[in-house]
Formats: sequence, C-alpha cells, structure tokens
Amino acid sequence: MAARLPASFIGSFLARSTSRQTCRFTRNAVTTTRWSQQLSGKSIRAYSSDAAPAPAPLYAKLKGDLKVAMRAKDAPRLVVLRAVLAAVLNASKTAQPIETDAQLVALLRKTARASQEAADQFRAAGRGDLVEKEEAQIRVLEEYVAGSGVQSVDEAELKDMVQAVQSELAADGVDAKMGDVMKKLLGPGGRLDGKDVEKTLVARIVKEVMGTKA
Repeated sequence: MAARLPASFIGSFLARSTSRQTCRFTRNAVTTTRWSQQLSGKSIRAYSSDAAPAPAPLYAKLKGDLKVAMRAKDAPRLVVLRAVLAAVLNASKTAQPIETDAQLVALLRKTARASQEAADQFRAAGRGDLVEKEEAQIRVLEEYVAGSGVQSVDEAELKDMVQAVQSELAADGVDAKMGDVMKKLLGPGGRLDGKDVEKTLVARIVKEVMGTKA
C-alpha cells in the first residue's frame, strides 16, 4: 500500500502549481495587451494621419505624360520628365518642397537654363549631335511652361508693381528698403505670389527702381 503524502505537502504543491499557472496566465495577458496596444496604436496612426495634399495640376500632368512618353519612346520628353520628377522628389525631402504650379514652372525654367548652358558648351566643342539633344529638351520644357497656366510677369509690369509697393509703404510711413519691397512682392500673399517670375529679375528691377536704397 502506497504511503500517503502529508496534507501539508499536498497543499504546498497545489499552491505552487496554482501560482505558476497564474503567473503564466498573467504573462500571456500582459503580452496580449501589449500586442493589442501596438496594433491599436498602428491603426490609430494610420487612420488619424492627415490626408496628403492633392498634387499640383502641372505635377499630375507631368506624371501622366511620363507614361505616354514611355509608350511613344519619346526620348527628349522622357529625359525631361524623369529629371524634373526626380528633382521634385528630392525637394520633398528638404525644407523647401515643390508643391505649386508656380514652383514647378520655376524648376522647369531652371532646368531649361541648364540645358541651354550645356548646349552652348557642346556647340563650342563642335558637338552638334549633343547640341540638338539639348535643344530638343529645351523645347519640351518651354512647352510645359507655356501650357502651365501660371501667369508670367514682364519687366514693365514688375516696375509698376515695385513703384506701387513703394507708394504703399510710404503711405504707411515706412522708409522702404529693398528687403521690405521684396517681401511685399514675393512673400506669402504678395503681388507676385503664384506667378511665373524669376527672383533674380525681381531683385534687379527693384534695385533699378529704388536706386541708392537698394
């Protein structure tokens, strides 16, 4: 006949067994809770994040035209579109992203100037084949600028704007300096905000109109 275990031993064994099961249950519950919190947090972040702003119309057109140019094997247009879209992507990772049609037009003009400089260098080197490629790309860039719908401002209009800003500042009792006028013209909500104009041209016109105050 097997020896009977003392009641105290049995009670101690059951207590330890129950404690271990309780600990395992608690650890599982904690782990489950943590997973739930992580998943919940991910869900909240995914659905509570602000919707991305709609791309500028010109940007959407460039992306659409890239697919068309690939199908048509339009080499000059492909080179231009890939370069411009890559520049926009790179700018999106900086503090000065390209988000408006006016900013895109400025990028197109900058790219056209670079192509023109390259064409001049190739021409001087007697590389007519490369000159032709650069000029073909310039025509594509100018096509997009012309069809962008962004209002261009010529020198005569710029001079009128500078004089108008000077008059406004004078009426407010401000002895305007070049920086004051440039801010009024190019700052948010300024007269040139959203228009196709080069800052270097604006600066030159402001200096001409303001004279020694520039």
